[in-house]
Amino acid sequence: MSNAHQQIHHPSPISPGSGGNFIAAFILVTSLFFMWAMAHNLNDILIKKFETTLELTRGEASFIQVTFYIAYFVFALPAGYAMKRIGLKWTMMLGLSLYGAGAIGFYPAAEMGTFGAFLIALFVIASGIVCLEIAAGAFIVLTGTSERAAFRINLAQAFNGLGAVIAPMIGGAFILSSHERTTQAAIAPSPVRAAGARAVELHQVQLTYLLIALVTAVLIVLMGITQFPQERHFQKAKSVSYSLLFRQRVFTAAAVAQFLYVGAQVAVWSFFIDFVKDARPGTTDSTAAYLLSASLFLFTFGRFTGSIVVRRVPAPVALAIYGALACITLLGAVMSTGDLSVMCLMAVSLFMSIMYPTIFALGVTAAREQGEIGASVLVMTIVGGAAVPPALGFAADHFGLRSAYLILLACFSVVVLFGLFARPGRSSREAIQ
Repeated sequence: MSNAHQQIHHPSPISPGSGGNFIAAFILVTSLFFMWAMAHNLNDILIKKFETTLELTRGEASFIQVTFYIAYFVFALPAGYAMKRIGLKWTMMLGLSLYGAGAIGFYPAAEMGTFGAFLIALFVIASGIVCLEIAAGAFIVLTGTSERAAFRINLAQAFNGLGAVIAPMIGGAFILSSHERTTQAAIAPSPVRAAGARAVELHQVQLTYLLIALVTAVLIVLMGITQFPQERHFQKAKSVSYSLLFRQRVFTAAAVAQFLYVGAQVAVWSFFIDFVKDARPGTTDSTAAYLLSASLFLFTFGRFTGSIVVRRVPAPVALAIYGALACITLLGAVMSTGDLSVMCLMAVSLFMSIMYPTIFALGVTAAREQGEIGASVLVMTIVGGAAVPPALGFAADHFGLRSAYLILLACFSVVVLFGLFARPGRSSREAIQ
């Protein structure tokens, strides 16, 4: 989802030769793509962990995503303002500081053993990630020649995808690994034994996030001692007209489609582990987490191959086709069982791959002279990740997980309709450039 933030502001280009170590700065900033992908995808592991350890319903556990994505809505504009006031480097350092502070917050949260304390820590982490996504995306695009901007973004996104693939592996190995060993103790008649098992479970979460906090501290130090290319002042923004912006019907449709798509993406992965265990009884949490990692690999693979597709096929057409394939594979996952059901659900990730950047590109293009504020509004639609997962979670609690996944069919159908609606607008090449 990081593609969106690169267009929120339009500063003058920053030349690699304008002072500073460009290569070192580029490597550091690229590593941030990995870091926020880790945080996003560890949430899917936390949902399963807290369902069991803190005895939460699926609906209650989904507030992990609600808390995380509300931060996008709250901090998107303030983070952009911070970038204009203190610059890209200091905004990234601010983001890392908030990220690290939130990770440290997992220590007292685990000691208290309350869900609310974990949610506060996650909100702080997410507020830092908003700063990172906006400032890092701007740096990658604006530092260096415009001719190589696409290469730089693709390289950075590769690390974002790497983080998405590795996060479930780390979660499965360090957060969920103790789950299978202590479940019996947790349900044992002895309250003392149950409390001890719960403490062990929360210690696994505590330790993982303390290690993440250590990594953020190292990155802050490295960023502080690395001389970045000199930044130029941002150009003054044009007058903003929300009424003019929302008169553009394709833009308004893009905002709706993006809200529902982000919600569907988050929901697919949030309850992936539960879905796999339902489809394949006897599957352990760790095994399901590794399958989630494989699903995220397909998503990353789809982003690279999808970039080739939208060069050959008009973007709205490609979006409609991928949306239709997501609907078909989602139906296959719900209506089948066993390995076929799991493979269909994993395929949904492949077809989701091009949706966010394509919807974003079509929406910003449709915004025309209000493109800058249009980009900001589209970033704020990421709050869809706080709306759809709890709806699916509550539906799962009352009607069953498989039936609840049909909610996502409606979300992907809107993506298909948007692709068809936007088709008369721009070509793929025109939209994405």
